[in-house]
Amino acid sequence: MRVLITGANGFVGRELVRCLLARGSLRGRVIDSLLVLDTDLQGLPEDPRLRRHYGSITDVALMRRVLADGIDVVFHLVSIPGGAAEEQYELGYQVNLLASLELLNQLRNKALPPVLVYASSVAVYGAQLPAKMNEQAELRPQLSYGTHKAMVESAIIDLGRRAEVDGRVLRLPGIVARPREPNGLRSAFMSDLLRAFAEGDAYRCPVSAQATAWWMSARCCVNNLIHAAELDSNQWASQRVWQLPVLHLSIAQVVDALAASYGQERRSLISHDPDTQLEALFGRMPPLKTPQARAAGFSHDGNAAALIRNALNPATPRHLSLTGDTIHVAANQA
Repeated sequence: MRVLITGANGFVGRELVRCLLARGSLRGRVIDSLLVLDTDLQGLPEDPRLRRHYGSITDVALMRRVLADGIDVVFHLVSIPGGAAEEQYELGYQVNLLASLELLNQLRNKALPPVLVYASSVAVYGAQLPAKMNEQAELRPQLSYGTHKAMVESAIIDLGRRAEVDGRVLRLPGIVARPREPNGLRSAFMSDLLRAFAEGDAYRCPVSAQATAWWMSARCCVNNLIHAAELDSNQWASQRVWQLPVLHLSIAQVVDALAASYGQERRSLISHDPDTQLEALFGRMPPLKTPQARAAGFSHDGNAAALIRNALNPATPRHLSLTGDTIHVAANQA
């Protein structure tokens, strides 16, 4: 089994690398080679199964070399985040759209279609969301990032129809808790809030306490990525795009969970200075029902307390059971 991860040294990519190495198998087969592609791979563990490929996914010749010996499963994670892609349109266009389409073209194999798991985004929905959301929500992206994600989704659906790439698209919510460093994500405040509270630092939150967002820990996200790769191709051939279940939580609910874990006295460290535009984009998320995804075995963290544990506690096991107690929640969190 040969597996490729693009963007392997990113926040989610590093977690996925560690989890796959620990599992040692995928789709019932031993992982012989785990190919990792990124411009910097210094943060990854040493393991004889790792095959490091340094460079940009925009390098067509590099991609040909990476795929030259064939590939069984690809996790396509690399992207220029929303804020950065909006400010640097050409860069986002090259990485998020053109490089993704070129990757798809190089993966085409009608004799033995490789499995592709693509990390899309809830950014495809835009900001004008209905009061209640479901998996059939209309796509109305309002950023170039979301537009390019939607275009790649369409290409994956088309190649699935042609039986040339066995694609599975996951629309990801806000994934936490990312390191506190510039990353080009407009939703970075979600991770920054968690990190600041856990580290006992003062934090001025750019959205109100009543702002609501869709949340998921990196560990839960990785479980869903792996689950997508292992879906039965025959059973789910007609379903290429999955909106992942999310935790629909207000900032106040997240702070309550943080205070329960790290101390009520830290509440005073959090203040609010709402950015109207930012809150309109990322702080007005409605409840989201995902019965199809849940029936297929996808999950969210379970509740706010589990989200905090999974996102911040290094002692928590990195690979969570998708059928474990942590995913069973009330229907209003689906």
